[in-house]
Amino acid sequence: MPSRFIDACHRRPVDATPIWLMRQAGRYMPEYRALREKHDFLESVHTPELAAEITLQPMKAFDLDAAIIFSDILPPLAGMGLPLDYVKGVGP
Repeated sequence: MPSRFIDACHRRPVDATPIWLMRQAGRYMPEYRALREKHDFLESVHTPELAAEITLQPMKAFDLDAAIIFSDILPPLAGMGLPLDYVKGVGP
């Protein structure tokens, strides 16, 4: 299956500049907000099915060329023995 994004990564000619949506930009989406009402942030990151669903939401809503996998930079801290919690409305 041809991919405009992969072709551009390999510096091959493409018919248009590939586009994708940053995960943070998806926060406004009703589908994302509905999911977050049922699941907290860390649960969404640590549950493959939820992370995949969130990753694909913008792909289903818009004609995008690539997706950024839903995750966060901080969860690996738990593997280092450091506590991590996200406080609603505050953050980590």
